[in-house]
Amino acid sequence: MLKTITYNDEPKEYCGLFGVYGYKHASWLTYLGLYAQQHRGQEACGIVTNDKGILTIHKEMGLVSDVFNEQGLSKLKGDMAVGHVRYSTTGSSVLKNAQPLLIDYAKGSVCIAHNGNLVNSLELRQYLENTGSIFQTTTDSEIIIHLMARAKTRDLQESLIYALRRIKGAYSLVMMDNYNLIGVRDALGFRPLCLGKIGKAWCLASETCAFDLVGARLIREIEPGEIVFINKNGVRSVRPKEFDFRNRHAFCTFEHVYFSRPDSVVFGENVHLVRRKLGSQLAKEHPVDADFVVPVPDSGFSAAMGYSAASGIPLEMGIIRNHYVGRTFIQPAQDSRELGVRVKFNLLKDVVRKKRIIIVDDSIVRGTTSKIRVRNLRRVGVKEVHLRISCPPHRFPCFYGIDFHRSSELIANRYESLDKIRQYLGVDSLGYLSLEGMLGCLRYPKNNYCTACWAGKYPVKAEKKHSKFSLELRCCGQGEMQNAKTHL
Repeated sequence: MLKTITYNDEPKEYCGLFGVYGYKHASWLTYLGLYAQQHRGQEACGIVTNDKGILTIHKEMGLVSDVFNEQGLSKLKGDMAVGHVRYSTTGSSVLKNAQPLLIDYAKGSVCIAHNGNLVNSLELRQYLENTGSIFQTTTDSEIIIHLMARAKTRDLQESLIYALRRIKGAYSLVMMDNYNLIGVRDALGFRPLCLGKIGKAWCLASETCAFDLVGARLIREIEPGEIVFINKNGVRSVRPKEFDFRNRHAFCTFEHVYFSRPDSVVFGENVHLVRRKLGSQLAKEHPVDADFVVPVPDSGFSAAMGYSAASGIPLEMGIIRNHYVGRTFIQPAQDSRELGVRVKFNLLKDVVRKKRIIIVDDSIVRGTTSKIRVRNLRRVGVKEVHLRISCPPHRFPCFYGIDFHRSSELIANRYESLDKIRQYLGVDSLGYLSLEGMLGCLRYPKNNYCTACWAGKYPVKAEKKHSKFSLELRCCGQGEMQNAKTHL
């Protein structure tokens, strides 16, 4: 009997966004923009195009290269488009939840692509359903459209602001109606969103690596709390006063540590250079004598380079990644996570045998993959394994768009001491980068970054709320949680 299983336990983020206005073959450009951001979501993808006010959609489960082909893209006509690649953190992994969401309602047609997570979605959805709304999906993104429909105005800007005043949490949005391409970023700026230009056309994307692929130049980041409307008159920026937190932001530090591509500029800094600084600081905080520094591919490479340069210990390839593995694979029914790790990573036995090695990884979230990797290194004869992590221990759940929602999932929460974690993983020594050391490597003052998953200090107020699954921390707005009806 055969069984399909997930091959790893790495953290996954909500999605990647791309939008374009004023480009003749908008669907082709959006396809490339999504392809560049495939790392941000591998469950589903979709594109909506606008041809003289008529919106057309195509979305499916799967990778960008599997969902779209030349014939399909040629049917998506128009000079405006919005695209999305998705992992699910809110809503199940089914086609109806794939984005963009396209809705026809009394005010016209509108589509939405969302990166992040609304933390008051349960309350809002319950209120909306109790007062007559009928939802087509289980994603929190659909709530925004329902709120826009409730606004007692046909004006797009006012309807959108009406909705944004009522939602709480992390959201970067790329939207489109019959006439406009729209970019939105929440007031604290959790998730990245940037503006680019190719010829006379305008682009929006989660990461600048998408601009590099399509040949666009980066103009600037969309500011936290900013809404941009792009149409035949150009780009217009709106900054509602209640969304202007210029002295306090909550940039997701994990974008630098793990999620973003190393060639992207995120929160004003090149990701590779930040990771290299993290590795250098890690070497200062946790030195150890060894023969080689070995990166865990691919996101550990930059930090390993920094560690090697700062320590003077040579960098060596000891682990090879299979880049042609999907998120799942078929194996015999006996569930072997170890086989999953071997499918994804292979060891260079002749390089690491009888050596003292420093493994540099970006993070340990659940710990399962790291434990198996260390066991495999022991089996091929590695003399010493020293594990170095370029961020602090993950002790607290994330509610802003990363898929670790429960403290019980996190290895640093399950074990009360660093030595207990070391014993569980089977390494000779273990060193995490300190929170202060990590923040010291970043561009802005430390109060501009979200460190909730490391320090437990949530940028939006949190309260405990019962669910049928567990007692978990759920986040509300800047003030005290109120009945959802009072917000509406």
